[in-house]
Amino acid sequence: MTYFARRIGFFVLTLWGAVTLNFLIPRMSSGDPAQAILEQVAVKDGYVDPAQLEAVRAMLGVSDASLWSQYVDYLQNLAAGNFGVSYTYFPYTVTDVIGDALPWTIVLLGTTLVLSFVIGTLLGAWVAWRRNSGFDAIVTVGSSFLGTLPFFWLALLLIYVFAITLGWLPSSGGYSGAVEPGPSPEFFVDAWQHFLLPAAAIMITGPIGWMLGMRNNMVASLGEDFARFGRAKGLSARVLALNYGARVAILPNITGFALALGGLVGGTALVEQVFNYPGMGRLLLEAVSNKDFPLMQTIFLFSTVGVLVANLGADLLYGVLDPRARRKEAA
Repeated sequence: MTYFARRIGFFVLTLWGAVTLNFLIPRMSSGDPAQAILEQVAVKDGYVDPAQLEAVRAMLGVSDASLWSQYVDYLQNLAAGNFGVSYTYFPYTVTDVIGDALPWTIVLLGTTLVLSFVIGTLLGAWVAWRRNSGFDAIVTVGSSFLGTLPFFWLALLLIYVFAITLGWLPSSGGYSGAVEPGPSPEFFVDAWQHFLLPAAAIMITGPIGWMLGMRNNMVASLGEDFARFGRAKGLSARVLALNYGARVAILPNITGFALALGGLVGGTALVEQVFNYPGMGRLLLEAVSNKDFPLMQTIFLFSTVGVLVANLGADLLYGVLDPRARRKEAA
């Protein structure tokens, strides 16, 4: 129980620190969001009327109170689930804006993450079982080379071939303007067509890290004492590799998968920017460029809490799967 109690205690402490940093970091940046909004619509030599500036600041809820007072208000609003109004998409609340973008990110990154993990882990175990063979050399060297290619280059190549040259798939967006978003077959088909290119771009390199990690961990585990003992007892190479070596080697992959799953809600800015996909990553870029503190803070908070919760889950699962971790903690 000591192992699990300490992990939960670390989680609570880290969560408080993350919430505090999430409050402080946006306020350390220079500039006034109300000033930026008025400068975008100013038509006469960029002049901004001070009365208009104060009115916009009041409308957006920009506070001149002390940092401590803002921090207390921030914690109270956070406890009440009130994340404020988005400066960029005023008068919509941050919850409404994120609610529109989050499903796109979860579908795109969630699907590709799970497929990458499953494919990469299974392929890594197979390659480790066939280690030092021609198959091992081809897969390892080929995937290492493929992993060095820049993502944006692969994405642009896919767009050029399948969207521009062949015209099979749309090049950007989450759905076309001719289709009304909603639970209809037409919308699902249209969204699926827009999903394929960014998903393919991710899947080209997505399984590589999982595959190489599983392969290297499994090869190392098969050199441990338990593997030599198993061979001495007459276990076949296949049983030893898949039933014993893979079970030990998959633990780091499970931890990495949990962290990646937790960070999923933050989106991937590069993917969504290249394909103009309406997810959390693109929303974060807009929030940063427009100094949209409430939206920026909430995206950071969701992403941080997701990673922390996933890390806690991985630690607890690690303690269940590997009793040695609990014994080390007790010692």
